[in-house]
Amino acid sequence: MDFSWNPEHQNFRQEVRAFIEREWIAPGYGRVGGEESGGGPAATYQKALAQHGWLTMAWPKQYGGGGASYWEQLIFAEESAFASAPTGGQGADRVGPTLMIHGTEEQKREHLPKIAAGEVVWCQGFSEPGSGSDLASLQTRAVRDGDDFVINGQKIWTSGADHAQWIHVLTRTDPEAPKHRGITYFMLRMDTPGISLRPIVQMHDEAGFNETFFEDVRVPAKNMIGDENRGWYVAATALDFERSGINRMAEAVAPFQRLLAHAQQPDSAGEGRRIADHGLHRLALADTHLEMEIARLLGYRVTWMQDRHLVPNMESSMSKMAGSELQQRSARRGINMLGLAGALRPGQARAPLGGEFCVLYLSTVSRTIAAGTSEIQRNIIATRGLGLPRG
Repeated sequence: MDFSWNPEHQNFRQEVRAFIEREWIAPGYGRVGGEESGGGPAATYQKALAQHGWLTMAWPKQYGGGGASYWEQLIFAEESAFASAPTGGQGADRVGPTLMIHGTEEQKREHLPKIAAGEVVWCQGFSEPGSGSDLASLQTRAVRDGDDFVINGQKIWTSGADHAQWIHVLTRTDPEAPKHRGITYFMLRMDTPGISLRPIVQMHDEAGFNETFFEDVRVPAKNMIGDENRGWYVAATALDFERSGINRMAEAVAPFQRLLAHAQQPDSAGEGRRIADHGLHRLALADTHLEMEIARLLGYRVTWMQDRHLVPNMESSMSKMAGSELQQRSARRGINMLGLAGALRPGQARAPLGGEFCVLYLSTVSRTIAAGTSEIQRNIIATRGLGLPRG
């Protein structure tokens, strides 16, 4: 595996940086994370991406993409994560690619051009209050009624549902079948009668997650992705796309660099000591740097496989787990280095680094849960990667 960059790649990276500086950072949109910020400035920025041909740059041209290489897509995703800039959300990185593989021609014609043009925001209805890591135990029911299905149930942790126009959702259509074989995958508009939301305010005072309720919600059978009762296997494709990528590692880089610079400044007490002078803190900074490099190479490996038309599965889980656990450890190390003041929130007097690591410490709790827990990723690595028996 050769992860060196040729001149074309290096030039493209500079082009991406200039675009982000011009279209995202310069207008003062701030550092709003990518996927969960699909309204307001993020929507405006994503329209600019679509006009530039970068929202779906690696999609095939017949589906409205730019036909870019996987390496160009990785560079774009990496630089976007460095700057906390949106990259297109679930429509571009999950729903569209899944429809290309499992969707009907009618579904492709209806949805892919709108996603490529940045005209629609999607959210994902997978997890339920009693079905998270064991997602296949989900209980939201869909019962056929003529040409429609009627959905009743509840989803939780629905990221971005408050500004999404469409949702892709897993339902149980055969309660008598083994749990993986009685699931059907649908997509439907969020303004469909019977859908209601309740925001979940998290520890860091943001409400990117939502509870989503379905009460006698009718969805046309033509909105089914894949075959009836075979939705679990289609969802596995979407989950592989969700777990792939370099963004989790890259999101940790800029906060770490700011922490490193802060650690090398003399303390405010005037004694001239620095955080970096403390042996344990110095080792912690070194550990974070090494873990970022490892997570970066694992992400590059996924792209390397995709570029050779291989299907990363266990490799996607390795990349996802390394990136999300890196974010947690980096935040924990940072807040420990900053001492009691590290617990101060943004806007509070004397909050070091503007309270950034307080927010990171709280917000990264969910990172090893979302997109499949670290325990699930380890099981995938063990069974599909190492060939170990299931317990």
